[in-house]
Amino acid sequence: MAPHDFHESIWAPGLSLTGRARCGLPACRHVVGGGYHGRVSDSLSPDLPALRTIMLDVGDGHALHVQTWGSARGLPAVVLHGGPGSGFSPLLRRFFDPHRFHVICIDQRGAGRSTPTGATRGNDTAALLRDLRRVRASLGIDRWLVAGGSWGATLAIGHALDDPQAVAALLLRATFLARPHDIERFFRHAPAALRDGWAHLHELPDDAADALALAWWRHERQVAGAVDGVVEDPPPTTALRARYRIQSHYLRHGCWLQDPPLAARCTGLPTVPTLLLHAHDDPICPPDGALEVLHSAPWATLRWADGSGHDPAHPAMVAAMRRALDHYADHGVFEGRPA
Repeated sequence: MAPHDFHESIWAPGLSLTGRARCGLPACRHVVGGGYHGRVSDSLSPDLPALRTIMLDVGDGHALHVQTWGSARGLPAVVLHGGPGSGFSPLLRRFFDPHRFHVICIDQRGAGRSTPTGATRGNDTAALLRDLRRVRASLGIDRWLVAGGSWGATLAIGHALDDPQAVAALLLRATFLARPHDIERFFRHAPAALRDGWAHLHELPDDAADALALAWWRHERQVAGAVDGVVEDPPPTTALRARYRIQSHYLRHGCWLQDPPLAARCTGLPTVPTLLLHAHDDPICPPDGALEVLHSAPWATLRWADGSGHDPAHPAMVAAMRRALDHYADHGVFEGRPA
């Protein structure tokens, strides 16, 4: 299944996330309102054809589907999708002005159109970080803006720690820190079969995995809050199985980011322009995660796109992303921080 054009989640794409529960945290000094009330499609760039498509052999039996988009002479930017395992959504490149950015779109190992689909062998965070080095080298890019949402923000932080000289700037939407209590919180009120079995989904035979993957999809719909009046059929079971096998594999290992915790590692981030965009009402990625990153990287800026929940296509988040990227294209920094 290709991810839905307008929705991405830390757990899966294809969701309209409209949960509105407040976290109760005090307002941060970096708060800036969204202020956009038009249709989402009015603010997104047109989805132009890709400049180039390649299948890049990265070893371990994996090949990555990589596309470039926008202008070959534009500012290089790599966009990291959520999941893990969700695959790249066209929405994620449409935040960028195609005349000013050269956008690199990657399906991570086992995800989207990368092969083999749903594979967990040779698939971990360290492998994804090596892949980013390979993609950059294969395209002849020295430094790039790194943008990611949810798990994509997690991977963006990891990449900046692993290869800091490659990172010109960081744009982190709905940052996920893979903390044990973040994962436990999501499954706490899941149906018993999912609560007890999610960590073993990648080991199950197909029939059992299909049933558990469908239960996972339905549970995240309930957690996130379905759109009023919208009835959404689940994606094909084979696509759900592939996606959640990868997510199960990553989450049961804490995404290999626990020792030391990822937030503590952020003190080692390069002091490049860094912007975090988050919503107080995000039901998937708790907003205190963004505050933890800000505490460890005080040169960063945090802006709230409240009302957007975990939905990257919400007008408030679209407006915040477009404003940030346009300002970066004009000035080489994000608004609110000096060069």
